[in-house]
Amino acid sequence: MVGPYLDHAATTPVDPRVVERMLACLDRAAGFGNPASSHAAGSRARAEVARAAETVAAALGGEPEGVVWTSGATEADNLAILGTAQHLAARDTPRRRLVTLRTEHAAVLEPMRAARALGFRVDHLTPEPDGRLPPERLAETLGDDVALVSLAQVNNETGVVQDLAALGGLAREAGAVMHVDAAQGAGRLPLDLASQPVDLVSISAHKCHGPAGVGALYVRPGLRLAPLLHGGGQQGGLRSGTLPLHQIVGLAETLRLAVAERASERERLRGLYWRLRNGLRALGDVVLNGRDDGSPHILNVSFAGVHGEALRAALGELAVGYGSACSGGGASHVLRAMGRPDALADAAVRFSLGRFSAEAEVDAVLARFGEVVPALRRVSPLARELATGVPLSKVYRCKTPLPVA
Repeated sequence: MVGPYLDHAATTPVDPRVVERMLACLDRAAGFGNPASSHAAGSRARAEVARAAETVAAALGGEPEGVVWTSGATEADNLAILGTAQHLAARDTPRRRLVTLRTEHAAVLEPMRAARALGFRVDHLTPEPDGRLPPERLAETLGDDVALVSLAQVNNETGVVQDLAALGGLAREAGAVMHVDAAQGAGRLPLDLASQPVDLVSISAHKCHGPAGVGALYVRPGLRLAPLLHGGGQQGGLRSGTLPLHQIVGLAETLRLAVAERASERERLRGLYWRLRNGLRALGDVVLNGRDDGSPHILNVSFAGVHGEALRAALGELAVGYGSACSGGGASHVLRAMGRPDALADAAVRFSLGRFSAEAEVDAVLARFGEVVPALRRVSPLARELATGVPLSKVYRCKTPLPVA
């Protein structure tokens, strides 16, 4: 029997309504076909792709011609960053600097690293201890040599939400392209490209109850990128490859449902979030890694007085997260950048909720942590020190604030 699943930031179960739409596209009689083919089946498939682009664009407040289908947010991030860099590298332009945040996902940090080989300098900004990037910190580093700024709408480990209106406005004033990784935010939080100063947006279906293996990069019409994949010239040559019709339709239906149900779902998830957070707080010495106004589907906390490796071993196969699902292990680079000492970062757990999360699941997880954490603290020297009244910051030799969950 499958236990409680609170790792939706890693991947989500596909909504049955999305599955139904996808299956229709796999049926030979109903809609099977290659969108690039000139026969009737191809025309029907091409029309489905066009409708899907309209749906995705509407969810983002953009134009259908700006939607470029990809295999997911990782490819979209790469296309946004390296596509911009390669396009500019082939031209005589002084814009040879890229700016990002130290807490970004590896799908952003690694393309940034790769851009150095093209002659670009990369500036990694440090957030506040709560994970937010103050606009004035971005303003300090911007100049007429900055080509692109890349930030996540919602951090995948902490749920921290960035002020895209302010940050994007600064990037636009400096003449830089603004890229947003919206893998965790698309559908969950409003993102209106008609009014917000954002040029590129990466999304992925499997983060919001759609299928794995499909995503999109929204490219503001008129913005030029160099393609990373070459082949048959599909999608205006920007991303070659046969379009996976059923996946694309699945992504569109995923976003349509998410936007339609966003308000009620956000309220429901916020209730579950506080039920979980209050239950964990009762354990004592639980540190919040994030902010009260973050996305309600992610809660990241560190359990003081507990050894991280022992905690993971004791929890066994319980479906919660430890840092990013795409990380290679070790203390989280996100929490380190927020000033958390390694021992606390290593004892962090990410709980992430989804459309099918229920109170019973939350309560089952709380019951498990209610058994495990006290048991581990009984054999922990750090916990004994905390029990004598020594402040958390002194026990962990931490210079940044350690907010209690």
